Amino acid sequence: MKFNYLFVIVIAFKIANSQNLSDLSFGTNNTFEIMTWNIEWFPKNGQTTVDSVSTIIQALDMDLYAFQEISDTNMFKQMINNMDGYEYYFLSSWFGGLAYVYQSDHVEINSIYEIYTEQTYWRPFPRSPMLMELTYQGQDFYIINNHFKCCGDEIMDLSDPWDEETRRFDATNLLKEYIDLHLPDKNVIVLGDLNDVLTDVYENNVFQTILDDEINYLFADIEIANGSNSGWSYPSWPSHIDHIFITNELFDSFGNNSSMIQTIEIDNYMEGGFNAYDEIISDHLPVALMLANDLGLIDNVMLPQNYYLTNYPNPFNPTTTISYQIAETGHVNVSIYNMNGQLIDQLVNQEMILGSYSVTWNTSHVSSGLYFYKLAAGNQTITKKMLLLK
Repeated sequence: MKFNYLFVIVIAFKIANSQNLSDLSFGTNNTFEIMTWNIEWFPKNGQTTVDSVSTIIQALDMDLYAFQEISDTNMFKQMINNMDGYEYYFLSSWFGGLAYVYQSDHVEINSIYEIYTEQTYWRPFPRSPMLMELTYQGQDFYIINNHFKCCGDEIMDLSDPWDEETRRFDATNLLKEYIDLHLPDKNVIVLGDLNDVLTDVYENNVFQTILDDEINYLFADIEIANGSNSGWSYPSWPSHIDHIFITNELFDSFGNNSSMIQTIEIDNYMEGGFNAYDEIISDHLPVALMLANDLGLIDNVMLPQNYYLTNYPNPFNPTTTISYQIAETGHVNVSIYNMNGQLIDQLVNQEMILGSYSVTWNTSHVSSGLYFYKLAAGNQTITKKMLLLK
């Protein structure tokens, strides 16, 4: 019996680890997906890198990829040209640096250009931000791809203009200034290798200007930054330094239950894990955002019509009302969880008769962020997302 049990464990382990790069997935037909990826001086390991990255791009099936650190533009162009339905853009023919790859039958590119290109801005922006204007299913988006100055001592010295943290702080403020002035009512997504963490204390946080303006801006990946380091984008340190923030025009879309953000753990699909990924592809893992374009999308359409769960308003502050309907008498549980799956609140836990109900969640004891609320009634479970903005 011991031998048979061990044999089953070994087989199960092999099956669980038999995934390969072609098993990756993310994109859907009803959402707009965008990913930031520092690919570390592509191609890091020659043709092996090219073959792996090509497989990853096609398997993830996203609408738009924002790359940093494209070194060999010829190999990059050849890779994309060998992929049906994909096109690319970078500024220089010999050094790409920042680049976009997109599915040409999914998105319509209206314009691509760099901002803050003058010498005056070379200190905060060693690589000028690349702005893409595009249309997806009739909705216009403005994407700004970045690669901020690296390194530093984690202390921001505003008296030293060449302090690495100060340069990132100034770059963040200039991006906000550009959006506030030129794109005040647009769907803006800012992303890239921003080379700093979101969780520094106030006086050393290079992103504090964005974090303070929670009415107009949101770091979509804030819960990743506050979560376990197993989900961070830069495992070598470890730290989470690749970010995506959005403007308030996209808050409702991000709050939709069909929207999500996550670090794409490609290393889990490679034999040898992160060491193999780092050797062949990059030391950064990509971060991807999925946005529901249709705010009417419902992710529980297969449930019986007499079970129902929603909340309003969403996003909200400081309270939201959770409404639900149950189809049979029995035990009902309505609970709140954070992004790490930890139970935050249990709002309902009792026997109830069939009917419609509502309960208000007061958030005075929790911080801003994305939360899950779950209804468990009978043999049905419904989970939805909601966004608290304090």
